[in-house]
This record gives sequence, structure tokens and C-alpha cells, in this order.
Amino acid sequence: MVRRLLIGGALALVLAAPAGAQRVQLLPGVTYERGVQFTPHGPVALHVVTGPRPGGLYGLEPVLSNDTIEGRETVSAMQKRTAAGATSVGINADLFSLQTGRPSGIFMHDRVLASAPNDGRSSVGITDDGTLDVRRIQFIGTWQGFGQRRSVTAFNQPPGPNGIALYTPAWGRTTPSQPGAVTAVLSPFPAATPNTDLQGQAVDVRDGSPTAIPANGAVLVARGTAAQKLREDVPLGSWATIRLILRPSWNEIANAVGGGPVIVRNSGPVFRAFESFGAESLLPRNPRTAVGQLADGRILLVVTDGRQPGYSVGMTNFELAQTMVRLGAVSASAFDAGGSSTLAFDGTVLNRPSGGAERAVASSLQLQYYGTWVAPPTQPVVSPNGDGVAEREALSYKVVRPSLVSTTLTAPDGSVAWSEEQVQRAPGRYQVAFPPTSAATASGTAPAPGATEGTWKLTVQAVDEEGQTSESSQSFSVNNTLSTLRLTPSRLVVRAGGSKRLRAGVSLTRPATTTVTVETEAGVPVASVLRRRVEPGRLLFQWDGRTNGGRRFAFGGPYVLRVTATNELGTVELTRDFSVLRAAPLPKRG
Repeated sequence: MVRRLLIGGALALVLAAPAGAQRVQLLPGVTYERGVQFTPHGPVALHVVTGPRPGGLYGLEPVLSNDTIEGRETVSAMQKRTAAGATSVGINADLFSLQTGRPSGIFMHDRVLASAPNDGRSSVGITDDGTLDVRRIQFIGTWQGFGQRRSVTAFNQPPGPNGIALYTPAWGRTTPSQPGAVTAVLSPFPAATPNTDLQGQAVDVRDGSPTAIPANGAVLVARGTAAQKLREDVPLGSWATIRLILRPSWNEIANAVGGGPVIVRNSGPVFRAFESFGAESLLPRNPRTAVGQLADGRILLVVTDGRQPGYSVGMTNFELAQTMVRLGAVSASAFDAGGSSTLAFDGTVLNRPSGGAERAVASSLQLQYYGTWVAPPTQPVVSPNGDGVAEREALSYKVVRPSLVSTTLTAPDGSVAWSEEQVQRAPGRYQVAFPPTSAATASGTAPAPGATEGTWKLTVQAVDEEGQTSESSQSFSVNNTLSTLRLTPSRLVVRAGGSKRLRAGVSLTRPATTTVTVETEAGVPVASVLRRRVEPGRLLFQWDGRTNGGRRFAFGGPYVLRVTATNELGTVELTRDFSVLRAAPLPKRG
């Protein structure tokens, strides 16, 4: 049996138009809304996250799948993997190879380059002050030993027949197999910061590959004519100088991820960006993903679902551009589309990916929050009334930096039911019991405080080691209107010539408008049993196995009996599972 409050949650908002959609707070200062646009081509489901300008307690961070260039990982899995350091809401980012997972463009985090930009497509950079910079960036790499400065033809990807590649730890543990190659292991080697000379000593020079990449080093792998040059210019014990050049320099960019095409520039939609995307990717109505920035610096993360007739047909790339402008973006870039389009929060997918399941991708862009965060209650409504259903609430909060934390649980009348003041907390998750307990009640020297019906609130304030203050809260309800839902039999036999009846009863502690329905497991109503105002006491009712149209039930299988009560405390419901067996008519007697 399940009890829950019927409220408009973040995962249940389907509204007539995004412009009128109700916003739900995911994190302090971060909202989410989901709406439906009705177009001549069909409905379009749109998901929009709006968050603060990056800085302070907020960051806009690219995340690389499994922290390596090759391989793939879902957006929600990336959030779970990085959850110890931040609470995140994010979207899929760069296009990638389905076979290897390699991103098609740039990946740079904290000014450390992991993948070079694709100069035929826009890259999305984030400056130190939280400004989006969407533009095409060119990559040029050079290396030099005893001889002249020469070109690095590949960065964290295999070199061509006569080329040379630089592999850093972002690639993985070892370089790929390259027959006939010469490798030079450089250790130590600094982080791959663009536009600066990076020097490393050759501690191993050998023929062939694969070769282990030191955690604090790098490996040069050369083929063909470049192999002989590497052997001559970087012998064992010598030093090599590498320079990874971005043009324009992008020195003000701290983080960057590949994307494109640019879809909003100077507050106007871009119809033709002249980037290396074909009509087959821009013109169909597909699921789409985009990031944008408002005039005041706030960030937009947008995903539209598609390829699902009747639910969402998707958008063209230009329709996405127009949508971003309508939402107020002054600049924006598209990201990988189709089955990759994903929006997730704290490890939970918010949209409906077109493939039915979330696709593993190469990279994501995450709006991260570093302050304290109170997790949503596991049950938005509880009823500690002794019937064994939803007796207690599981409340918790999270800190990602060492912080001085104050916690307050406020009762419906505004009084403080429980509190902890100025407690030093290490990063982690912390539980708060409900109904509230205290040292006296835990030792048995005082009775447990009552759980008054109404709206309760848990509020957590924190001051972290950097002196930044954050606050988060979550509300839930205590509602004892319904209790002790019972039914018999648990398997109802329905026959054409006559059926048993499903008999059930539920207790009410206060007057409420009560409805009783029979639904499929998916929540589709098949029969309305009762709807009326009910006074306190035991309500008994029955169902004869007929649908709303008065016909005998035609389909067997699992079903749900749902009882819903609405009064001044809100709306609460109880459910019981049962099954229907469709049987042949009984034989006629003599």
C-alpha cells in the first residue's frame, strides 16, 4: 500500500505552453519547467532549466565521460560520480563517435586541455566571470627537441601515417597500438595548459606501442617520417618542449566543451551558421539540446524531446534557435541532438530520451551548486497514525565543503520542533529523523513529540570554509485523513454471466471529498467506483467488475484500487494492488 501527496512535482509538470509553465525549484536559485508547445506539426515537449550566472556557489562545468577521452557515460551517471563535490543539473554536450566515445571538439576543464577544438564548428567557452563565449577556435600544436620546432599533428588521438601525437593522462592509461611507431615518454610533464611552453624529460624512448602514460607525464607517438625525427631530436634523457596553441587565444576561458552550431548571436536567431553540419542534422524535427545565456548572465539549459508522435515531434535547429531567443537568450549554442538529448538532475533523467533509455555520451555540461542542499522528502506526505503506512519521513541534507551547519525543523504552527545550531560538518549527507527526536526522547526520559498535521519545513544553513553562506529548505505534509485501506478478494474473478464483487474499506479521520477509482498499473483509470463528500469514520464500498461504460471487464491482469481524499490539509491517497482474472461463464445446470 502506498500513500503520497498529490502535488505538482518537478517530474510531473506537463503544461499547455512553456510561457505559462509553473516553475519548480531544483536548487537554491535554479528552476526547472516543462511545457508543451502545440504546433501544426504536432506537440513539442520542452524542458528548461534557468540558473544563476556561474561564480561563487555555482559553476558551469564540462564533465568528460569516465574522466577519459575514449568511452561513454550517461549524463545521470556523471552526476552521481561527481556528487561528492557538487549537486548538478546538466545536459549532454559535444557530438562524439559512437564506436569510441571520442568527443568531436574541444574539452577543457580548469584550463587543462583534454581534446582539441573542431575548427569547423563552434566551441562553447566559459570565462572566469561566468560569461559564455561561443565561437570557432583553431588548434595548432608544436614540439621541439634538439632540432627545429615541428607540428604536433594530433592531440589525444592517433596520428596519421607521417604524423606525431601527444597523449596526456586524459586519454587513459596507455596509448593505442600503432605498428611501426616510435614513442617518447615525458616525465614529469605539466598539465596541458594551452598557449604556454610545456617541458618534459624523455625518460623512455622506444620502438612500438602501446605505452603506459604516466599520471604526471605525457607520451609522444610518431609514425613514418615523423618517427625518425622524434628519435633524432628527443633522445633518452633530453628535454622536449610542447606548445598547444588556441587561436584566438581564449586565455580568459577556464572551461570549454565542443558544440555547435551557434544558434543565437547578439540576441538574434542564427539561421545559417555555415558550420560543418549537414542538412540531415539541422532540418529534421528531432530531439534537441542547447545552452544559452540571458542578458543578466543567467544560464539556460534547454532540451526538447522528439521522435515520439503524440507526445513530442521535436524541432528543427532553427526552431530551437527561435525558442532560445523567445526564452531571452542573448547567445546560445546547440549541442548533440537526437537520442543523445538528455536533461538530468542529481542522477535522475527529467526528459524522455527518444530511444526509450538514456544514451551514454562523451561529455556533458553541468550547472553545479556547491552550497548545502536539502534533498526532496522521500514521501511528500506522511501519516504517523499507526497503520504501518508512511509512518516516518526520511529527511536528509548534503554539504560538499567543510561547513558550519545549522538545521531547523519547523512545525505547521511556526514553532521550532527540533534544531541543531552551528555544528561542524565534513562533506557528506546527513539524516534528520521525523517525527523529530531529541536526546531526551532517545534516552526514554521524555515522550516523542507529536507530528502535528499540516505543512512542515526542514531548513539548513551553512557557512563553508571559504566563508560562503548557503541555505536550502524542503517542505512536506503530515496528513492523517486516510488510513487502513483493505480489500477482498486480492484476485477478482470476472465472468460474462456474473462476477464476484471487490469489497473494500478505508478509515477517515476528518471530512473529505473522496474518490475511488480502479486503474491499470500505468495509472490509466478504467472504472470510477465512488466520488462524494464523506464524513469521518469507516467508509465501505464495492466494485462489481464493470467499466465506466457499464461493461464487464474484458482484460485480466494486475490493477490498482486508488482512494483519494481532499480537504483543508490538501490531497492524500492510498492504493492497494489486486488482480483481475477473466474466466469463462459457468456452465448452466440441467
